[in-house]
Amino acid sequence: MNLDLDWLQAAAAAVDLEAREAAISRQGELTKPPGSLGRLEDIAIQLAALQGRAQPSLEQVQISVFAADHGVATAGVSAFPQAVTAQMIANMAAGGAAISVLARQIGAGIELINLGTVAPVAPHPLIRDATIAAGTANLVEGPAMSTEQLGLALAEGAAAAQRARAASADLFIAGEMGIGNTTAATAVTCALLGRSAADLVGPGTGLDRSGIERKRLLIDQALTRYQDQLRLNALPRMATDASREVSIARSREMATNALTQLGGFEITAMAGAYVACAQQRMPMLIDGFISSAAALAASRLCPGAADWMLLAHASAEPGHRAMVEAIGLRPLLDLGMRLGEGSGAAAAVPLLRLACALHAQMATFAEAGVAEKVSQG
Repeated sequence: MNLDLDWLQAAAAAVDLEAREAAISRQGELTKPPGSLGRLEDIAIQLAALQGRAQPSLEQVQISVFAADHGVATAGVSAFPQAVTAQMIANMAAGGAAISVLARQIGAGIELINLGTVAPVAPHPLIRDATIAAGTANLVEGPAMSTEQLGLALAEGAAAAQRARAASADLFIAGEMGIGNTTAATAVTCALLGRSAADLVGPGTGLDRSGIERKRLLIDQALTRYQDQLRLNALPRMATDASREVSIARSREMATNALTQLGGFEITAMAGAYVACAQQRMPMLIDGFISSAAALAASRLCPGAADWMLLAHASAEPGHRAMVEAIGLRPLLDLGMRLGEGSGAAAAVPLLRLACALHAQMATFAEAGVAEKVSQG
């Protein structure tokens, strides 16, 4: 079966520069010294450009948590057994996980998308059964997924973004759950950035030093296999390789190869969701390490996708900084978090709402009858 991936070639939407300029102008009229609210001003201006309105708002937030198992988990790359993936999906559905609590606190819609677990998951109204397979294959030994499975995962992510748009969401958050997924995310990032595992590998769910070293060795083995696969399938370069179109095509090909060979169903689905968000003018708030790996892949699949991203927080995972610098994002928070699930993004939503409220509700100098700054010169 060959799935249609042509939708990936649609361009990211352009941000609304007129709304951005209107927001900048309003910030200059509010009763405060220019720039005195720091990044809160930047957030309001960016959201204005993304939402296409001078006064943005975040009333409707949609969280989609993608879950899947990983074949590499059987190699001992996590401090938790693989059965935890299915157990945590059930915990989320029951309202007991961190993301469940956070979603309630911020009044966000939440859905759980099961892309394939080793252990069965009981039906629940919040769980969408989108099983592709009972987890990916072991990325050390061979491709993590087939091309057909890649297409299914990308399409499931895009469908989640489309549901958020249909529900008139103002902001999209992708969360994830999958034992072993920091290994897959690290491998994908290493492949896309040309880095070694030693540069980026971290403890994930709480590995000790020997566990981290085992994880590093396995990722390096997977990267060696990946590079061998690239050499076997390399196409001759043409004289037109300098063209922007060819550069974009090669970047997209590298991202799809990295996801197929080294990724996870949930990482791939998040990348698909991020691409679809950018294509349909949906602002997105990126979570931590796993989400940022998917965001990096999305930025390679769809040039301009990063324009629609805000980064919630700096993950405690060592490789996170390299990811976000490559995308061109700056974290809003640094709380030492490394849970995943979309938890860091959900925790940042109140900050974004405060930025919108300040932007909309502060009086202007004219409204308040306050004298503006005296020009000096």
